[in-house]
Amino acid sequence: MAERFYVGVDVGTASVRAALVTRDGQLRRTAEEPISIWEPQSDHYVQSSTEIWDKCCKVVKKVIDGVKSSQVRGIGFDATCSLVVLDQSFQPVPVSQDGDSQRNVVMWMDHRAAEQAARITNTGHGVLSRVGGVMSPEMQPPKLLWLKENLKESCWNKAAHFFDLPDFLSWKATDSLTRSLCTLVCKWTYCPPEGWDASFWTSIGLEDLLENNFCKIGSASCSPGSPLGDGLTQEAAADLGLDPGIAVGASLIDAHAGGLGVIGADVTGFQLPCENQPITSRMAMICGTSSCHMAISERPLFVPGVWGPCLSAMVPDMWLNEGGQSATGRLIDHVVKGHAAYSQLQEKAQQRAPFTGENIYSYLNSHLSLMASSDSAVDLLGSSLHVWPDFHGNRSPLADPTLKGMVVGLSLSQTLDDLALLYLATIQALALGTLHILEAMKEAGHDIRTLFLCGGLSKNPLFVQIHANATGLPVVLPDQMEAVLVGAAVLGACASQDYSNIQEAMEKMAKVGKVVQPDPEVQSFYERKYKVFLQLFSHQREYQALMNHR
Repeated sequence: MAERFYVGVDVGTASVRAALVTRDGQLRRTAEEPISIWEPQSDHYVQSSTEIWDKCCKVVKKVIDGVKSSQVRGIGFDATCSLVVLDQSFQPVPVSQDGDSQRNVVMWMDHRAAEQAARITNTGHGVLSRVGGVMSPEMQPPKLLWLKENLKESCWNKAAHFFDLPDFLSWKATDSLTRSLCTLVCKWTYCPPEGWDASFWTSIGLEDLLENNFCKIGSASCSPGSPLGDGLTQEAAADLGLDPGIAVGASLIDAHAGGLGVIGADVTGFQLPCENQPITSRMAMICGTSSCHMAISERPLFVPGVWGPCLSAMVPDMWLNEGGQSATGRLIDHVVKGHAAYSQLQEKAQQRAPFTGENIYSYLNSHLSLMASSDSAVDLLGSSLHVWPDFHGNRSPLADPTLKGMVVGLSLSQTLDDLALLYLATIQALALGTLHILEAMKEAGHDIRTLFLCGGLSKNPLFVQIHANATGLPVVLPDQMEAVLVGAAVLGACASQDYSNIQEAMEKMAKVGKVVQPDPEVQSFYERKYKVFLQLFSHQREYQALMNHR
């Protein structure tokens, strides 16, 4: 029998990737294409759905080159939770005041709707209990409200279809308007089995979305991985270089695809605390530009400041809680590239690159090892420099987009050593932010014993080790480092019915690659540093109160 393949397509913040994946989860071939990001004004980030689909077609054609199309059994899409706006004829509608219709996607990290989000939070509506009690400007209701209030003529009145980007991709592939429960439940306040809450949309001034059974935002929904329509349409098949009718699985948000690509792996023989325990003892952490912390439970758990509980949003019939940090990889880049010693770092890394293959971050990791004494952990170098990492607000567990970053312990020195220490302190702060989220989840009833990491930052060994050390939990890295692409392919495999359900597919296609254990020698160091970390937040609140006092 000819080998069977599945295609996974991942639309991230700045690129589109695809992978050809085998039945047992091995990546045979990958391809990547960049996508444009425009910032028409501060905190406004937009993209083009036309460009995104064109890049999807390019990368898919690259990964299936040389493979018989009959061997490709299914395709799955994941993407950032960005908002796509189309008119009645499914043509792009502009989402910025410049009126460029091709720029019709409000990106996930666009915070233009912060004021609308605060107003929605102040309604105290019952649906807010499923988003940690606070509406984030990264969710879709405040973005929709902003469009209505600020672009009524040029956008709102012309719009006929509002898609989450993952659902836009599955619609382009199949012509099916059925939305994934992943997007609707996590970002739109949909709650199965009841569905939409009309009173919520009315209370925030978006009652016009109730028309024709909520057709503008989705009248039908299904679980991720469910087969959509009749598979690939003739047009989409031609665009992608595949056969019409190939199964297309209902899509996922990119972080949730990463969760599918790691959290279900068989851990037998790795001596992990989650072995012989239910999958609810695991947390998937997808770390890239931002980070998402995915924990599942058999019953709904309400965690203040953490999104969810969301039924069937990642694993069917399981409840999902999603914590997150709005800027992780982006914060590290910001801190490193904005430092006075950055040009020196670039020069040093480039000198060694031909011999070691190092990039700037692997060079910094090596530099920190040289700075540490032979009998001392690198972690301890961060004892006098502390960072509060919310440079782009706090998603979890404080759910406060107005928070700002802080650095305590700076001197007048701006050497390469100082840059390396600031880089270390930033990673430590992000790891303590993860601990902060874990503590909130634990208090609400989660019992998480092992972290499963994937995404770009999981390739940085210092980032991984510090997360193990700061949380005191072992970290599992996947066999296939591109776990998000594996998760997207799981959707295609499930839709093809080669596997009976998502759980079976992810168990067979996700595999453990490496386990990183916490270093007990630095446990007390991180206990002290976490106390300092929490004090930074307390001080920021005091500063805000003083400055706001009249």
